[in-house]
This record gives sequence, C-alpha cells and structure tokens, in this order.
Amino acid sequence: MTAAAILAAFPRLRVLVLGDVCLDRWCTYDPALADPSRETGIPRIAVIATETTPGAAGTIAANVAALGARVGVLGLVGRDGFGHELSRALDARGIASHLLVWSDKIATFTYTKLLNARSGEEDLPRVDFINTRPAPEDLEDELLGRLEEAAPNYDAILVADQAETEHGGVVTPVVREALARLASVPAPPLIWVDSRLRAEHFRRVIVKPNRQEAEAASLRAAGRVDFAELRRQMEAPLLVITDGAQGALLVDEAGERRVPTRPVEHPVDICGAGDSYSAGAALALQVTGDPVAAARFGNLVASITIMKKGTGTASPEEVLRAVETETSLPA
Repeated sequence: MTAAAILAAFPRLRVLVLGDVCLDRWCTYDPALADPSRETGIPRIAVIATETTPGAAGTIAANVAALGARVGVLGLVGRDGFGHELSRALDARGIASHLLVWSDKIATFTYTKLLNARSGEEDLPRVDFINTRPAPEDLEDELLGRLEEAAPNYDAILVADQAETEHGGVVTPVVREALARLASVPAPPLIWVDSRLRAEHFRRVIVKPNRQEAEAASLRAAGRVDFAELRRQMEAPLLVITDGAQGALLVDEAGERRVPTRPVEHPVDICGAGDSYSAGAALALQVTGDPVAAARFGNLVASITIMKKGTGTASPEEVLRAVETETSLPA
C-alpha cells in the first residue's frame, strides 16, 4: 500500500492507549531572575511561562490523534491540579478521556521540565511527581473492568508501560494477564506494547522495545542477548526492536529482518521518538498486516518528530511531504 492509502485508512480506526498517562509540563525559566529567597537564601528558579502536553501514554495518544485515527486513553489519574491540566491537554488534542480512572488515592504522574529562556535548552534537573507504591486494589479492579468492557470496541490497543519504579505503574501483572487473554480471543484487537523495564513479562502480544531495552530484557529472560529466544519466551507474534539511525529489527517465526530508516542529520530532539514510532507503526500494521511496511511507516513518522522540540507529532500532510524523499515507501 502507498503511504497515502495507509493514511486514508486511519480515520476508520478506533485506538485505545492504555498505561501510564502522564502530564508533561514545559516550564521556561529566566536565569536573570534567580533572586535568593529572603527566608532561606537559596536562589529561586523563576518560571515565566508554562506549556502542558500529554506525556508517556498521552504522547502516543497525541501521535495517534495527529495521524487521524480516533483515540482514547485508559489509565489512573489523581484528583489534583496536575490531573486537571492533563484533562485539558487531552481535550485540546481530541483525545477521549472518559475511560480514565480518577482518584484522590494517587498523584497524577507528572514530568516538569525546566527550559532556560536564554538558550532554550533543558539544563536543570527535571522535577517528577511519581507513584512508588502499588495502585490500590479497587483502582486496579476498576481499570481492569473498563479495559475488558471497552476492548471489543477498538481495532488496536497500544500499551505504554512507562513507570520506572518497581511499583506505581498502571501496567501491573494482573493487567498483563488481561492483555494476554484479550490477545487470545477470536478476532482480537492488535495489541502493541512499549515497556521500558518489563518487556519480557508480556505474553502473546507485539512488543516494541528499543535496542538497549531489548538487550536488557533478553539478559533477564535468557541470560544472554538472544532476540529470537526472547520472542519465543514471550510467545510474541512479533518483536520490534527500534535502533535509532539503524532503523528497526523485526523478529518473528521467520527470523530477523532489518528495516532501514531515512537518515536524518542533526535531529532537534529525540524525546518521544519511540512513542511516535509506535503510533505510526502500530496503525500501519493494523491497516496493512505487513510488518515491514509498518516498520517503514513508523520510521518515517519518527524521522519527522525528531526534528521538532519536545514530544512532537506528525500530521498526514507532513508524512506525505516526507515520503517524497523516502525511497523505501511508495507515496
């Protein structure tokens, strides 16, 4: 299929993004205003402007929406100010949030990034608001119920297992078991997982780590770097390993295939590249059924977003312009 034909099919897709829905707060500070506190003498960080965007699972959802598919998110959100900001950021991008589970028992997962007004660079430590304890059982039960009820209404489920703490993430062992069951029903939705630290624990779903994450998962699962064995243990129909400028490595029953990417000189910001790849590749795979075409499309989308500051997205118009220089994917 051509890129135009793939894009034309996206508005018919119904996509659910499940996982750690987070708020990204991009705070611009002025170093010239770092006056010492009168009480402590510690210089302040003087924030003069703030922009908010959906992060983690929200970044994937924003990329899905930008490509033209209908998308909703399912996760846990705190009844706090950051949760309110997250709700507004989702609404502004046309991302349905009615499946979110709200509670005052948890905090909204939030990244606060500090950008220097003079240089435009993020040059101070990030301030993260995270959950380090397991979600209360009643919230996990509510999330599972919503997942199982909603799943038949979607063509694809994209899973963002972002939390880097042992506990505190949305994608718990019980949620992984539910995803394996959903993958085993007749005519299941496409289930695509991006997990930073726990890729080897998923079963019967498509898993997309980057190369570093895949090597670490393989060492934990098999005691060696062996992607074929990792895929076999996960019972995954497809293992997709993104590898930066080297493109993507596809691992399935037929073996390993590398799909090269369009070279991009001097990328502006690689933050969120994996999320934009997941959005483009998963949607293209659902449309075409062809892993190679899907990997090429995901590479193309990521090559656009890394030329933007922050966690950018790619529009269909940008994809069609970019594909004119991409020889491996017909326009």
